[in-house]
Amino acid sequence: MCLILIAHQLTEQMPLLVLANRDEFYARPTVAAEYWDESPGMIAGRDLASGGTWFGVRNDRWATVTNIREGLRDNGGRSSRSRGWLVRDYLQGGLVQADFIASIKTIIDDFAGFNLLLGDAEELWYVSNRDNNPRLLPPGIYGLSNHLLDTPWPKVVRGKAGLNKLLRESSLDQEAAFALLGDTTRAEDEDLPDTGIPREWERALSAIFITMSEYGTRCSTLLKVKSDGQRVLIERRFNEGPHKWQANEFRWGPQGSLLDR
Repeated sequence: MCLILIAHQLTEQMPLLVLANRDEFYARPTVAAEYWDESPGMIAGRDLASGGTWFGVRNDRWATVTNIREGLRDNGGRSSRSRGWLVRDYLQGGLVQADFIASIKTIIDDFAGFNLLLGDAEELWYVSNRDNNPRLLPPGIYGLSNHLLDTPWPKVVRGKAGLNKLLRESSLDQEAAFALLGDTTRAEDEDLPDTGIPREWERALSAIFITMSEYGTRCSTLLKVKSDGQRVLIERRFNEGPHKWQANEFRWGPQGSLLDR
């Protein structure tokens, strides 16, 4: 994932809304979001290169991870452990967020740079191995790309503003939410961060929805929790920009009961 926008515990009507884009090389093998037979109640995509996942849910738990863009320091995922295992292991296990974070303390530096968000029906935690300050997040709107939480990169600022606008409506317009995730606007050069990569890549990666010849936004995900505890997850997968997609949608109740598929 290269952009995650979260509205956490702001309203009783919708205590959680997550909008997220996963950006990756088109050649990296991936399976769409689906139920994992080995983990009842778990829904996630699969990264076939490493066996992990970038975004997943299990009953009332959810988690997602982004890499941290570090130029030459980033080893491109060639560390001994895949960052996607963190999402998988949290969802497949039974530890609450604080205990899970404590359980990975001794191995956290085995991973390339990452940001990890861990949630359930009540709490949202953030942890990164480039910020020695795991924390429970209060109610609010958050944005995360490939630097630390709420780093004001143009796409994060634009995404949070768009999420604020969505939340001002009486009900969530899902098409408007996906339109926000499909924004291909690039930042002006003077607003670009300097993360140690070529300038042309900085320009291309500044868009919320990335389109390049070999790399770009592979899927967009919407997760929402309603006041009655019902949950909805929609994943759209792209091949030719933000206007053509395939989608999977899942709905389940507060105890994990399947509503439809």
